[in-house]
Amino acid sequence: MTTSKEISKVRDPRYPFTAIVGSEDLKLALILNAVSPRVGGVLVRGEKGTAKSTIVRALAALLPAVEVVDGCRFSCDPAAPDPECPDGPHEVRTGAARPARLVELPVGASEDRLAGSLDIERALTEGVKAFEPGLLAAAHRGVLYVDEVNLLHDHLVDLLLDAAALGTCYVEREGVSVRHAARFLLVGTMNPEEGELRPQLLDRFGLTVEVRASREPSQRAEVVRRRLAFDAGPEGFATRWSERERALAARIAEARARVAGVVLPDAALRQIATVCAAFEVDGLRADLVTANAAIAHAAWQGRTAVTADDVREAARLALPHRRRRDPFDAPGLDESELEDLLSRVPDEPDDDPDPEDPDPGDPDPGGPGGGGSAEDGSGGEDPGGVGAVEDGPGGDGSGVEGTRPTSPGAADTGPGGAGAPSSGAGPAPDPERGPGATRRDQAFDADPARPARLFTVPGIGAGAPGRRSRARTPLGRTTGARTPEGRPASLHLKATVGAAAPYQLGRGRSGPGLLLRREDLREAVREGREGNLVLFVVDASGSMAARQRMRAVKAAVLGLLLDAYQRRDKVGLVTFRGTRADLVLPPTSSVEAGAARLRDLPTGGRTPLAAGLLRAAEVLRVERLRDPARRPLVVLVTDGRATSGTVEESHRAAGLLAGVTGVVVDCENGHVRLGLARSLAERMGAETVRLDDLADLAGMIRERRAAA
Repeated sequence: MTTSKEISKVRDPRYPFTAIVGSEDLKLALILNAVSPRVGGVLVRGEKGTAKSTIVRALAALLPAVEVVDGCRFSCDPAAPDPECPDGPHEVRTGAARPARLVELPVGASEDRLAGSLDIERALTEGVKAFEPGLLAAAHRGVLYVDEVNLLHDHLVDLLLDAAALGTCYVEREGVSVRHAARFLLVGTMNPEEGELRPQLLDRFGLTVEVRASREPSQRAEVVRRRLAFDAGPEGFATRWSERERALAARIAEARARVAGVVLPDAALRQIATVCAAFEVDGLRADLVTANAAIAHAAWQGRTAVTADDVREAARLALPHRRRRDPFDAPGLDESELEDLLSRVPDEPDDDPDPEDPDPGDPDPGGPGGGGSAEDGSGGEDPGGVGAVEDGPGGDGSGVEGTRPTSPGAADTGPGGAGAPSSGAGPAPDPERGPGATRRDQAFDADPARPARLFTVPGIGAGAPGRRSRARTPLGRTTGARTPEGRPASLHLKATVGAAAPYQLGRGRSGPGLLLRREDLREAVREGREGNLVLFVVDASGSMAARQRMRAVKAAVLGLLLDAYQRRDKVGLVTFRGTRADLVLPPTSSVEAGAARLRDLPTGGRTPLAAGLLRAAEVLRVERLRDPARRPLVVLVTDGRATSGTVEESHRAAGLLAGVTGVVVDCENGHVRLGLARSLAERMGAETVRLDDLADLAGMIRERRAAA
C-alpha cells in the first residue's frame, strides 16, 4: 500500500489525482486498471488542454508499492522471480518494497532506448558483452505512459505490440540475445486532430475514454482556481489534498486485494457475450477485457459478484474503440442500445422469463464514476471515491472537466468540428463565384472509399519515418556505414571495431579494452520508408457536380486518404470553385479531418483552375520552409476545364509545380473528350490517371521506381 511517507517524499509534487475536476470516466478507467492490471490499459482521447497527461501522471502516487528482488534491474518479484531474468538466477528470495513506477516513453525514442541494447561503453572499454535495459524493463510491474501515442513511430509500435501480447521483451541484436519479463499497464494519450492509431495498437488498449473540457462556466472557473493555487505553491497544495490521496490509495489497495475473490456469474457472462456480439466487435479480446473490467468494477464498489451495473460500466469503456469499421470512424457507443441489450438477459437465470420484467440490475447510487454521495452528486462524503475529487479544502486547485459523448457521432474528428454530418445543402450564395453561376451549390455524399494505387516520390529522401517513399532514416535495415560528420546518430559497432582493429598494436593496447579514437567511429546507414506531404487539389466546380460525378470523385479521394493514413503521411486539401481557391485543410497528420472536410465539400460555380494551382504552389512553398525534409506529392483531381480564367493561365500556374512529384486524376467523361487534364499533367511533369483506373488492382502493386 502507498504510504503517506512515500507520498511526502515526492520532491516535485505532481498535481493530486483527487483534485482533478470532473473527468469521471477517465478516473474510473485508470482506477479499474490500478485495481486489476489484467484490464489491459487505457487510451485517453481528447482535445488539447484537457489535463490528459496531468491525471495520468497523478495516478502513479496512488498505485500500491511493489516487492522487488534487491539489485534486480528487471523488478523481479521475490515470491516468484523470473527464472530467465538476465540478472538471475535469484537464489535468495528476499526483496524490498518500492513505489510503482510511471515510465514515460518519448515519441522520438530510439528502438534501443525502448527495448535495451548492448552496453557500448563496457563493450569497447572492457571487452565484455553486457546488456543495458531499456524502458520496457523499467516499466515491468508498473505503468508505461506514452503521451501523443498516435505519433509514435511504427518501429516502436511493433515493439510495444510484441511486449503487450507476450508479456516478454526479446532483444536480438549486435551479438546480444536477451529476454526478460515486460508486463505493464499501458496508458496512452492522444489528440484525434493529429491522427489516429494503428488498429493493432488500438486493440491492445483495454479501455478508451473521450475527454472534453466542460462548457459549464462554474466548472471551468474551478479548474482555473485550483490550477493557479497549485502553481503558486505545489507542495502546500499537495499537502492540503494528501488526506484524500491517502484514502483513495487505501481504497485501491483494498479493491486489488478483493478482486481475486469476485465471482463472475453465468448471467453476467451471458450479458457480456450478448453485448459484444450485438455490437459486432472483432475477435474475443473485447469479451475478455469487458469481463476483467466488470470484475474490477465490482471489487472497486465493494461487491463480491459482478452485476449488470458492473457490466454496463465495463462495456461503456471497453467497446467504443473496438466498433470502428473504417479508420475514419469515430469511436462511440449508443448507450440506449447498450441498455436494451442488457435488459434482454436477466441478472438471474429464469426458466420462464417474463417480458414485462424491469431492467435488471439496480444501479448503485455511488456507482458510475465511483463512490460519490447520491444526495449532492459531488462525492464529498467519500474522500476515497472518484466522485470526491470536485470538492477540496479551500476550493482552490486545478483540473479539467471531461464529458461523455452522448452518441457515436459526438466525437470530434477534426479541427473546427469537421466531423459534423452534412445537412445535404451547400453554404450561402458566394458573391465571388463569378457571373453566370446560377446553379445552386450542392454537397454530394461520397460513395464507399475504394482501395487506391500506391504513388511514391522518386529518389531517396530523408523525411520523417513512414510507409510511402524510400528514404534514409534512423530506422529500417542497415545498408552500410559511413564516417559521421558530427556526433554519430547510430553507431555501427562492427564497422567501428573494424576501423580501429589495425591500429591496436601501434597504439600500445595491452588489456582487453579496445583503444579508440574519434576517427574510428562509424555511423550506420539505414534505409526505410518515409511519410510524405500529400496535397490534394480538388476541383469542386459545377462541371464536377454534373451527373453527380462528385460522388465517384469523393470515393476515389477517400481511398487515397485511407492510403495516406496507412502510410503515415501528412495531408492537406485545397479546393477551387467560383473565382477562388481555398485551403480547406492546412497540412496536418489528421487524415480523419481531411476525410470529414471532403465529405461535406459543397460543389458548384465556375472553375478557377489557375487559382487552385497557384494556391497549391503557395502551400508547398510554406511547408518547405517548415519541414524541408518532408517531400511533397501533389494529387490534382480535375477534368481540366478552366471556365474562370484562361487555359494559358492554368498552364503557367502548372509550370510552378513542375519540380514536384504529381498525379493528375483525370475526371473527364463522356463520348467526346478534350484531353485537357492530360495536357495539364504534361506541363506539371505529372502522371495522368483516369478516375476509373485509380483503384486498378494491377496498379496497386506497381510502384514507381526511383529516377536517377
